[in-house]
Amino acid sequence: MSSSLSGLGRVVLVALSLHLALAAAPARAWRFALGEAPAAADAVRVAPGDVYAAARGYGFEPGATPALATKGGGLSSERPFVFSVQVPEGSYRVTVVLGGGVAASDTTIKAELRRLMVEGVRTAPGEVATRTFNVNVRTPQFGDGAKVRLKERELTTEFVNWDDKLTLEFNGPRPVVRTIELTPLTDAVTVYLLGDSTVCDQPKEPWNSWGQMLPRFFGPGVVVANHAESGESLRSSLGARRLDKVLSTLRPGDYLFLQYGHNDMKEKGEGVGAFTTYQADLRRFVVAARAAGGIPVLVTSMHRKSLDAAGKIQNTLGDYPAAVRALAVAEHVALIDLHAMSGLLYEALGPAQIGAAFQDGTHHNNYGSYELAKCIVAGVRAAGLPLAKHLVAEVPELDPARPDAVASFVMPASPQATTLKPDGS
Repeated sequence: MSSSLSGLGRVVLVALSLHLALAAAPARAWRFALGEAPAAADAVRVAPGDVYAAARGYGFEPGATPALATKGGGLSSERPFVFSVQVPEGSYRVTVVLGGGVAASDTTIKAELRRLMVEGVRTAPGEVATRTFNVNVRTPQFGDGAKVRLKERELTTEFVNWDDKLTLEFNGPRPVVRTIELTPLTDAVTVYLLGDSTVCDQPKEPWNSWGQMLPRFFGPGVVVANHAESGESLRSSLGARRLDKVLSTLRPGDYLFLQYGHNDMKEKGEGVGAFTTYQADLRRFVVAARAAGGIPVLVTSMHRKSLDAAGKIQNTLGDYPAAVRALAVAEHVALIDLHAMSGLLYEALGPAQIGAAFQDGTHHNNYGSYELAKCIVAGVRAAGLPLAKHLVAEVPELDPARPDAVASFVMPASPQATTLKPDGS
């Protein structure tokens, strides 16, 4: 490789070589039959006591142990249970068969670090349901020996997002799982996310972010790869080589959603500001995505929990949202104005209910992140992105000024919880 190539050029060429190698590699499927459920002859039979072991390459993670749902059926538990399969880095189409047996079932599925995939699938006694969704699996390594500089929390509580396993959490009032099939995914559009703690996959309840709710709203033509991380600014993401990691696997036609600002606005120094350093750094991300054939999408940061006494939103982000809007116009980049939509959302909730969307002054819970993800979906449609054709039809479009009722929102909690707040504010 010529030494005259820029760092970006080297990353793009390495990524192209990787894509060609993957295209030439034979596809492999992993098939599992849980309990006594009927399955294909080549499916691996999984018993309740099959805990995960690297030598086996699959099994249940520590926590609840599922039991036989019914004779001749799959596995079930009254508590969430987690199943992992050792796979190479990449994206996978996952097909699950749920339900069956003499009792009803109600299953919600989250993948990797609590990414919502399947929501509330209910089956009547004797009925089964098949669901298909896509999961992205990644490791820190990329290119010629490079790697992402992971934070301590990414090496501990968030390592599920960086290990060599595809992990599925089966949740809900009575999850029943019969079969699981994993197939390498080569024909889907990847939506990459880069941003901060309001976007990333939060590891534990009650914290949550819109990026980990977003997969639920896309059909099998899209896979979401969330590379956002708590506490990040544009500059710290560059320093950690998160953008380089994204570029190493991004293919022409993939998307890169960028939402920064909360932490960037706290940076100090000569000439540092929204329309100077921040906008210049954001332009660098846009240029890099386009150079690799990707489609950048700029997302303005949502408001903090900042209603005044009259219930009107107060801007705590200074000129940073305006700088994003101006760059979108100047560079002809699609814009999702989450700052504007979140203002409508929070005002509609009002002082009495805005707390139902937040876990602190900046970060959200399941309800808040679900509503913000629906705002992102509305933004995809409003921007006229071709990506919109891959959105699922069964979820009604959200009008931010008319949020879903707090009282009727239900999301089964994942097993792990913490009072420790995410980095950033």
